[in-house]
Amino acid sequence: MEMNNNILKQITETKYLTAENAWRYRTIIRYFYLQYQKMKYWMYKEEVFEELKKSEYFIEYTMDQCKQDLDSLVEWGNLIPVQDTAKASTVEEFKNKQFRYHLSEYSVEIERMTIRLENLKVESASLEPSLLERLRIELKKFKDMVDEDTNKVGNWWNSLNEDFKRLNQNYQDYIRDLYSLKAEEMMKTREFLVFKDMFIDYLRDFIKGLQQNSYAIEAILKELDIHQEERVLNKVFEYNKSIPRIDTEISLEVIRENINERWTNLKNWFLGDEQRESEAAKLFDITNEIIRKITRFAFQIVETRNSAANRKEEYKKLCEMFLNCKDINEAHRLSSLTFGIFNTKHIKGNIIRDSESINSGVYDERPYEVIIKPRVRTYREKRDRTPIANNSERKREMLEQVIWEREHERSVMESYIVNNQIDFANLPKIESHVRVALLRWLTKGSSAPNRTSKTEDGRVFKVILPEKDKNCILDCEDGKLQMPAYKIIFE
Repeated sequence: MEMNNNILKQITETKYLTAENAWRYRTIIRYFYLQYQKMKYWMYKEEVFEELKKSEYFIEYTMDQCKQDLDSLVEWGNLIPVQDTAKASTVEEFKNKQFRYHLSEYSVEIERMTIRLENLKVESASLEPSLLERLRIELKKFKDMVDEDTNKVGNWWNSLNEDFKRLNQNYQDYIRDLYSLKAEEMMKTREFLVFKDMFIDYLRDFIKGLQQNSYAIEAILKELDIHQEERVLNKVFEYNKSIPRIDTEISLEVIRENINERWTNLKNWFLGDEQRESEAAKLFDITNEIIRKITRFAFQIVETRNSAANRKEEYKKLCEMFLNCKDINEAHRLSSLTFGIFNTKHIKGNIIRDSESINSGVYDERPYEVIIKPRVRTYREKRDRTPIANNSERKREMLEQVIWEREHERSVMESYIVNNQIDFANLPKIESHVRVALLRWLTKGSSAPNRTSKTEDGRVFKVILPEKDKNCILDCEDGKLQMPAYKIIFE
């Protein structure tokens, strides 16, 4: 999509439709438009004021208000004023600036649009197979247009596009109406049964015409080669380029792009593309779905009517049974059997049953107690007070055990320190817990910045790296470990 100033700028000519006094502005523009239709293009404010005063809505309308409204419409570009000096016979009349007004081009088109919007409900949409037939006939002339003159090709192109536009608008509006909430509500009424068959026949006739003509159009489009398409579309382009336009600048690229996209959209409507199926196939499916929906609603209406008729006889029999009751108590018992309990309460719970049998009833199960809590905000569950146990003796025993283990570990580790150092290459066979302690010291020392750290009892040591990547075998009770020959030197 190409962005330009025409798209980005505001359309001030439409302000009169939503302004504060829109009812006055719209009435004035509508009067100008009706006179424009009668080929009366110029009018004075006196004529406008005189016409408005005929309506009961403008009883209190003044000439000053009329002048202000006309000035506002001139400011927005809806009316174009021209000073009329021909009637000025005095200087005062000339100074009063008698103006004549006529509609601008934008206002004419905007008013046409508003009239179409007002008549949307009047123009009923339809599904006419004749439009498809006309499209087929026009597309069959495509190859003949290769050798025809530009004017004939242009007229053929306009006719083809007009039929295609009407087909799109009609089927979209018709399908939209059928899918509306109002249409669905109407389909559920008994009155709809009267013309159900006629409605279905109408849709089936359209499907039949759609099948016959769409397949023929597909065959015609597939037979066209790209050279024929280019020659015909070039003639259409030449025809559009030759149309004289006043005060309108349309680039040739926009004209050509518009023609090519229209032709592509028409082809895709019947043939589809790689990503999605054709619009004709979608329309076929939608119409069939509408027929199924109508049939389903009609079936439901008939079923409801038959059910109501059967239920009516049941109610008559039930009334006779109530009349034959001896007293009110017997009538109550009959009511409980017929209608059940009026104010039923359902109790649900995660109850563990004694039996999984589906045949056992409520009275076959054991009673189950359920504690119900009050549903009030101030309710709090009762808390049991539990005294704190005295564990001082157990703590003392655990502390003594930890101290003894630490002393034992320290004495064992002291036995491996020779000349204030531990040389991993000269260590004898050691226990697993000694290996764990030595590797823990190595890890702490190696991760320190200057490879210096402390043991658990506070002794400072330093890890010395092996010379020339020398390795050693650390012999342990649970296996042997090959590792670098580190040294741990204590201060």
